[in-house]
Amino acid sequence: MAKINTKTVKKKKLGNYPHAMVVFSISLALFVIGLFGMLLIHAGKLSEIVKESIEMQVYLQRDLTLVQLDRLQKTFAAKEYIAYKADTAQVRYISKEEGAKAFLDETGEDFMAFLGDNPLRDAYVLRIDAEHSTSAQLKGIKNDLEGIDGVYEVQYVESLIESINSNIQKISILLLGFAAILVLVVIILINNTLKLALYSQRFLIRSMQLVGATSFFIQRPFLNRAAWQGIVSGIIASALLFGLMQYAYHEVTELSLLKDEEQMYMLMIALIVIGCVIGFLSSYRAIRKYLRMSLDELY
Repeated sequence: MAKINTKTVKKKKLGNYPHAMVVFSISLALFVIGLFGMLLIHAGKLSEIVKESIEMQVYLQRDLTLVQLDRLQKTFAAKEYIAYKADTAQVRYISKEEGAKAFLDETGEDFMAFLGDNPLRDAYVLRIDAEHSTSAQLKGIKNDLEGIDGVYEVQYVESLIESINSNIQKISILLLGFAAILVLVVIILINNTLKLALYSQRFLIRSMQLVGATSFFIQRPFLNRAAWQGIVSGIIASALLFGLMQYAYHEVTELSLLKDEEQMYMLMIALIVIGCVIGFLSSYRAIRKYLRMSLDELY
């Protein structure tokens, strides 16, 4: 008697479509968003550093005592617009002797020998916090400092500050515009990827409808799978982004000055959330579309 070969047919599970390429496509899309997000973070950090490099020269009245100089330094340090570094107020004292020596080192000319006296004044150099760096704020700071007893004059390069603020504003608008376009493109890409993946399941969805399955019962496995795909894709994209940035910081030491770990971790969490939300909503829209189609439209 001839032996009959039987082949076990694996039952197709609802929502169990091949997902490796889906995860790969979503991960790649999220990774691109992450790269641009890191560009925005580093650009923001660079902008903050540039703004915090703004300095004001506060020239003092002549013949102030050490007690008066110390009082002025404490007054300046207590101002809310003074930048801090490692809990230290960025207030630097320059005596008129130090100023004369710096001028001699730069130009090689000894004006004291010609004039017979040092016409310079003692001064404090104040570094302004980035949050108070607009032109209007700096003018207000200048007026505030000039009202302090013992201050003769306050100077800063106003034209340079206006140029810096104008350029930073233009670059910020340009980057945000690119970011908005990129996010829209990525959403469309993820949506189309999941729609194509679910296209192969359209007849299975119809079969479940014909046997009386409710819409919620049909949608649940697809939505769960899409949400997990988004989470896994976000984790993969975050891991790739973290590895790339660590390599970049190692190779380009100066780049580490722009590192902001808190914002980087927030970006990685955002990628996971974005992947989950977009995956869920895209699958929901696609499944609802196939549930409403007639049999003729499915072909």
